[in-house]
Amino acid sequence: MNSVLNSPAAVTGSDGAIHLCAERLSVGYDGKAVVQDITLDLKRGQALALVGMNGSGKSTLLKTVVGLLAPLAGRLEVMGAAPGRTPQRIAYLSQFHASGFVLPLRAVDVVQMGRFTARGLLGRMHSEDSDIVADAMRRMGIEKMAQMPVRSLSGGQQQRVYLAQTLARRADLLVLDEPTASLDAAGKEIYMQVIAGELARGVSVAAATHDINEASSCDLVMLLAHRVIALGPPRDTITPEALLETFGIVLMSRGEQGRLAVVSREHEHDE
Repeated sequence: MNSVLNSPAAVTGSDGAIHLCAERLSVGYDGKAVVQDITLDLKRGQALALVGMNGSGKSTLLKTVVGLLAPLAGRLEVMGAAPGRTPQRIAYLSQFHASGFVLPLRAVDVVQMGRFTARGLLGRMHSEDSDIVADAMRRMGIEKMAQMPVRSLSGGQQQRVYLAQTLARRADLLVLDEPTASLDAAGKEIYMQVIAGELARGVSVAAATHDINEASSCDLVMLLAHRVIALGPPRDTITPEALLETFGIVLMSRGEQGRLAVVSREHEHDE
């Protein structure tokens, strides 16, 4: 996969606009903190990767950013306001998508849902909205699947549909929880190219991922293990020592074409 997220064409926040600001932030459920003392600034046109094991706090932090969970302590501003106050400027992709299985929806129906924030649930779609939906599907390579029932698609194809829905929001901040889950190599390459395009137009991205190569292409990487192990540029955070704290017993190596491989013997899986 090419490292395109921090390409020279991308906007790097030079205008000073901060899309996500956290200071001594604690996040969790039912008053119990999962991760504490998070401090970061994510500027316009920057990408942040959250990396860690399942249950390390990645999803909890993202849900707090979009306003689904209340911060337990500290300060959090999203697009200059409290979390959840600017929904029209934020697009959230969760790990779970039930709508395609409960209702007999076509792929294009799901992508059109990305325009509900702009038009309302019962609002009439304009030609501009149709163009945006078609463009999002084209960019994700699913335009030929538009009329197909979502439930008939493979897992990777469904993920492309939901990513297209996220793009159709035309948001300023993309909050993505495991966006490359179920994607094959071609799908991941499309995703990386699409995100590079979003960053180039000044969109910011905060994404949870298990993919170290994906993380290494971002401006900032946060390693989580119920606490912040490291936060900063990939060259400073993706180190054997930091990965050891994050994943347990690990071996960091470079495989084909210089791709990073992190093998956790303790948890018996590859990242």
